[in-house]
Amino acid sequence: MKKTLALITSCMLLLLLAACGGDKEAAPTNGTGVTDTGVAPEAELVISGSNYQFDQPEYTLKKGVPVKITFKNEEGNHGVLIPVLNLQLDSKNNTAVVTPDKTGEFDISCSIMCGPGHTKMISKLIIEE
Repeated sequence: MKKTLALITSCMLLLLLAACGGDKEAAPTNGTGVTDTGVAPEAELVISGSNYQFDQPEYTLKKGVPVKITFKNEEGNHGVLIPVLNLQLDSKNNTAVVTPDKTGEFDISCSIMCGPGHTKMISKLIIEE
């Protein structure tokens, strides 16, 4: 009975470890600047986060222009969430290439609960025609 229980526990542990493994790279390139999705960025945006604020109150992009977005965590533990672009970046997954397809003003927020100022860690993304 003890051997069966040990075997079942070992199998469950192996399944758990297998499910948690593997880091993903966001849109890796092949040295040409073209990502695995086949899109070459025409612009670059760097968003930096420090304790309870992003480095700019607003960021501007052009609709239809592929952009490489990089998140830099300067101080504290932060991430960036941009729902309109279906994008979430953090220190492990810090770069992605996206093409905005809507115009308007949208929220950028911190995606990691970072402390008492977390709810105020918001910037604007303006996507122009």
